[in-house]
Amino acid sequence: MTVDVQYTDEELAAQPVAYWTKLAYEATIGFVRRKQAEVGFTQPRFWMLRFLSVNDVSEDGQGRSVEELRSAMVSFLRPEDDLAAEAEVLLASGWVTRDGEGRLWITEAGDAARAGLKDRAPEWRVELHDGITDAEYATTLRVLMRMMGNAGATVPAI
Repeated sequence: MTVDVQYTDEELAAQPVAYWTKLAYEATIGFVRRKQAEVGFTQPRFWMLRFLSVNDVSEDGQGRSVEELRSAMVSFLRPEDDLAAEAEVLLASGWVTRDGEGRLWITEAGDAARAGLKDRAPEWRVELHDGITDAEYATTLRVLMRMMGNAGATVPAI
């Protein structure tokens, strides 16, 4: 898809970055969530599996409670995300188990499902980045990082 409206540099330079970054965030999160839904996933379920997998985000492979998972994911959860309900779906699917202390543990089937969904990310990236060179994308991120720094925010390590 291409941008239908052509703006001058002067028009774009006068635009508020917060407005456009919010629109971009909503559009890209919507894209990712639609793609995941097409293959029977939700983004919160995927994150939960990632945070439980020693083959992904988890450093120790230890089980975690829903509250511990929520705390680890607080910066990117959306208001509508219900981790307790998502945990029940993961339990019913056999992708996690729950121990006597309420901690969730990823199963082999859950780790395979996580890996299978993660394998789709490159094709989704290609679709999302259509018409955007890696150099343009890198420049965009550098500009956003600079604005974050100018606003007094800490730019996270990648």
